[in-house]
Amino acid sequence: MSYFRDNIEALAGYVPGFQPTGADVVKLNTNESPYAPSPKVIEAIRNTAGEKLRRYPQPLGDDFRKAAGEVLGFSPDNIMCANGADDMLTIALRSFCDEGRGLAYPVPTYSLYPVLARIQNCPVVEVAFGSDFDLPDGLADAGAALVIVCNPNAPTGTFVEPDKLGELAAMLKRRSVLLIDEAYVDYAKANCLGLVRDHDNVIILRSMSKGYSLAGMRFGYAVACESLIAGLTKVKDSYNVDAVAIAAATAAIRDVDYFRTNIGKVKAQRTELIEALKDMRFVVAASETNFILAGCAECCAEEVHAKLADRRIYVRYFNLPGLDDKLRITVGTKEQNDKLVAALREIMRR
Repeated sequence: MSYFRDNIEALAGYVPGFQPTGADVVKLNTNESPYAPSPKVIEAIRNTAGEKLRRYPQPLGDDFRKAAGEVLGFSPDNIMCANGADDMLTIALRSFCDEGRGLAYPVPTYSLYPVLARIQNCPVVEVAFGSDFDLPDGLADAGAALVIVCNPNAPTGTFVEPDKLGELAAMLKRRSVLLIDEAYVDYAKANCLGLVRDHDNVIILRSMSKGYSLAGMRFGYAVACESLIAGLTKVKDSYNVDAVAIAAATAAIRDVDYFRTNIGKVKAQRTELIEALKDMRFVVAASETNFILAGCAECCAEEVHAKLADRRIYVRYFNLPGLDDKLRITVGTKEQNDKLVAALREIMRR
């Protein structure tokens, strides 16, 4: 006998990326920023003490909502805070999906989506990307209450133009909500925030883990029309973001210059790393993220992954159809990337 619901008992659960320890580790497997948060974030954390820790935090994270609204050009009423972008995904599925209201998304994509759907016990429609990773046909006709598109997509790093997603939102209007997961958009050439102004069924999901270097803090947010934000707020936990996280995220999003500098450094290193991988005959497509999906045309991806780990260099390998011949590599600092490239050259020579 099990105490759990049948769908929970059968659930495999989401498997987070490996978190190695040690000063000598080159960690390029979970897409964190290689750079420290803004000094203003550290200052804000130090100043969050005493009374602010004794009392419950702002229920809606108003300080962050105001700051984000000023930076992004939206009202605070268009913004909702969450305990990481994953918390916002959970809230969205709890809000829109059940046994009779399904979820649709293109694949391959973020592997948390199907896990959350199974927890909610809702139907799932997976629509395969084509070889060009453009927005696939079939999402609008899936009959799902919620459609999620990760853009830029993980783990491929590919990007769908905002006007294409705007067309999808129009087709879904009055039938389905379109959630655009922009966890990696800080590194992309464009974003879909403008769709919120034109479509009352669009939610933009953002993360502070990547471009703002706050993966350890767990803070994300959504941008949508006021009615969607009001409905989602009914479903969130009572105090789903803590006082320290609110202070840190507020300081981070206000420090626009520091953010842009770090994004520029990652993009420059991304270009260099792509060229180095191509020189070793890896098959590498353009990336709009802080990671690269590298195909192993002349080697076994799983073996290369293991040999890198032996050298305490960690990248991500997915033993899944369409991905099992590839490695996902986070863009690190120049020093980290150089160590990776040197190790790969040594491995490829053997």
